[in-house]
Amino acid sequence: MPRAAAPDPLTTYRAKRRFAETPEPSGATTAAVAGASYLIQKHDATRLHYDFRLELDGVLLSWAVTKGPSYDTKDRRLAVRTEDHPLDYGSFEGTIPKGNYGGGTVMLWDTGTWEPVGDPHEGLEKGKLVFLLHGKRLVGRWGLIRMKPREKDRNENWLLIKEKDEYANTEPDILERELTSVTTGRDLSAIAAGGKPKRQSKAPLPGFTEPMLAQLVDAPPTGEGWIYEIKYDGYRAQIAASGETVKVFTRSGLDWTEKFPDVAKATAALNLDGALIDSEIVVLDDKGRSDFGALVTALESGKGRMSCFAFDLLRLGGADLAQQPLTARKAALQALLGTPKPDAVIQYSADITPPGDNGGKKLLETACRHGLEGIIAKRAVAPYRAGRHGGWLKIKCGHEQEFLILGFAASDKARAFSSILLGLREGEAIRYVGRVGTGFTEATLAQLAVLRDRHRTDKPAASDIPAPMRRGVTWVAPVLVAEISFAGWTRDNNVRHGAFLGLRQDKKPTEIVKETPKKVSAVVASADRTDLDGVKISHGEKIVYPDPGITKLEIASYIQAAGKAMLPFAAGRFITLVRAPSGPDAKTFYQRHPHAGFGDAWKHARFAKDKGESEDYIYFEDPKALIAAVQMNVLEFHIWGAKVASLEKPDRIVFDLDPDPGVDFAAVKAAALRVRDVLEALGLQSMPLLSGGKGVHVVVPVQPKYEWPVIKEFSNKLSYRLAADAPEKFVATMSKAKRTNKIFIDHFRNERGATAIAPFSPRARAGAPIAWPLDWPGLQATAAANAISLRDAAAKIAVGEAGWGDYGKIRQNLSVAALRALDVAF
Repeated sequence: MPRAAAPDPLTTYRAKRRFAETPEPSGATTAAVAGASYLIQKHDATRLHYDFRLELDGVLLSWAVTKGPSYDTKDRRLAVRTEDHPLDYGSFEGTIPKGNYGGGTVMLWDTGTWEPVGDPHEGLEKGKLVFLLHGKRLVGRWGLIRMKPREKDRNENWLLIKEKDEYANTEPDILERELTSVTTGRDLSAIAAGGKPKRQSKAPLPGFTEPMLAQLVDAPPTGEGWIYEIKYDGYRAQIAASGETVKVFTRSGLDWTEKFPDVAKATAALNLDGALIDSEIVVLDDKGRSDFGALVTALESGKGRMSCFAFDLLRLGGADLAQQPLTARKAALQALLGTPKPDAVIQYSADITPPGDNGGKKLLETACRHGLEGIIAKRAVAPYRAGRHGGWLKIKCGHEQEFLILGFAASDKARAFSSILLGLREGEAIRYVGRVGTGFTEATLAQLAVLRDRHRTDKPAASDIPAPMRRGVTWVAPVLVAEISFAGWTRDNNVRHGAFLGLRQDKKPTEIVKETPKKVSAVVASADRTDLDGVKISHGEKIVYPDPGITKLEIASYIQAAGKAMLPFAAGRFITLVRAPSGPDAKTFYQRHPHAGFGDAWKHARFAKDKGESEDYIYFEDPKALIAAVQMNVLEFHIWGAKVASLEKPDRIVFDLDPDPGVDFAAVKAAALRVRDVLEALGLQSMPLLSGGKGVHVVVPVQPKYEWPVIKEFSNKLSYRLAADAPEKFVATMSKAKRTNKIFIDHFRNERGATAIAPFSPRARAGAPIAWPLDWPGLQATAAANAISLRDAAAKIAVGEAGWGDYGKIRQNLSVAALRALDVAF
């Protein structure tokens, strides 16, 4: 059953930061292999200083060195101990927005590795840490000496000292001479301005992805959890950029890079690392309003100034950001773009969070009063999902949309035509919706006349055009899409007072239907329910793991993908579920009896308890049951050691290695290998499972031959034998007092009615770790028991890297010799 989590070394780090606003890493990912990285980040915050970091035990130990390091052995540089940082902070370079903890510009000043001289844990405890640095700028032997604390000190004060060796006193002016990043070649001012790194991107150029679209609604949503953007009237564009290679895609995936050369050039100048940016390309009038007609003219003439308003970041550096909350994606985008000049081609599309439940309504009124097209409302926590969903809403000030051109009415003046006849699709048919005769320039009249002659046809595409409207009309195939602004709809559902704005080449004629605003309440309610394998997931946008911002829908999607992998290990067994209605940081409770809300996919069977009592316990055969459990806020799945078909004969034995907080993970891995070796000596193969907490489970598959008392006694006596052989390392009793700095071999998982975490199950712990199955070499290369996060696991499953592939091939049982060796009665 779940145990209290070990203290998270990054709790202080995370508590000080608002990851929806800062581009700093949340520490959700960990290194697969323990390392010894060293780095210094030059940090221009309230006061300039140098952050000195050494990797140890899966985190970066950190000191703020106020005057920076010195090669002079006489210098004693004050180094204030700060909170531990995550490993992925070691590659961070950028600007922390003002108002956030540590607000200012961060540069990677030095990177490399370090070697402790002696035991680093002992050195930290005694206050004298000596080490060798192998950096690009700092090398040789160095020391950190802790100063005696004073009453007013809030942090530990240390001194960073260069010790005497062949490198001592050789670089007296290194801080004055080395003023740029060791990775990007930029100085602090260039980083703050979003300047181009002096390196080429290594991430591949991202491809086009189907865009997320906004649903037209009749009013802004009410309540909290929404952010707003200005609605622009232009061309939707996805910009893929890697170094100087840039492609600009339309909303349908057409490569229009050549049509937007200024946008491509401006993006290339940023030298982005495998970025995919969602944006809108517009032409602004003298009042800063987007003008679609002017954009069309600029495209046709090749002249005119275009602006690109970037509003979302889908990929960066080879990483998929789509499942992160919108606020996190926009914060990363804003940090990526920096603070562009007002006349820059690429601009960040600012988000607005108006106060109060009716803030959106007031914002819409302001936008309409200033002649803007409208506003966009977006769920602050929503992931990026292709298609039109209630996570993004658009509210317009007036009427403007696309129409099909059905024909051209002849003119009695010296014009190519007098008006165009418009249509919209209704199912398979096309309906006539009126005509428009204004908004044409001489250039557009000539252009449309050419297209009229090119697409001429004998019959109209709509059958409901009134006879008076057919006279003198040249019919065309319904392939031309026109953008029309109009005052509204007549009683006959025709456009009223329409004006031509321009042709659209980025939208398919088959998509052109009447845009009718839907009731915002209905759209929002519908968006809160998503179907996965027939299971309705409500409130899917709800953030369950605040760090790293994982939603209920993302958990359900992971379980949908992991269900097949879990099936061989969890199906057909009694399950104890851990439900967390308010997330992993709040109160959780267990569920093992039938519940109406779980749906038909969950089955139940009678379980005979002690004293003649019996209860119904739940189990499943269809992975869909797991998704239904997530809908009921289940985060953990704990499995019985025997299948329902043979309840009294277990088919797995579990040794749960549970370390005291003072035991590092290297010792846990060594303990697991020791258990493996002892089992092999008894003729038993085993497999390791990362618990997702702080320990490792050593799992032994066996044939269901012996009943619970035999399995219980075997695991009990083996555990006590291991503890007796190495009492300084192991303990087999549950007594807390006897477990200090030792590993508890928890053999109580092997009793009738006990459970253990299922492979691939999420854990109700910070960071969304997964109980991940490994082979033995994989365990040795792993840095922590919680090294695999939900997103890591999803990526591994997607490429077929789910562990324990050989588990099902193991056919073994407890031998008579093994039982006798431990004096087990059978």
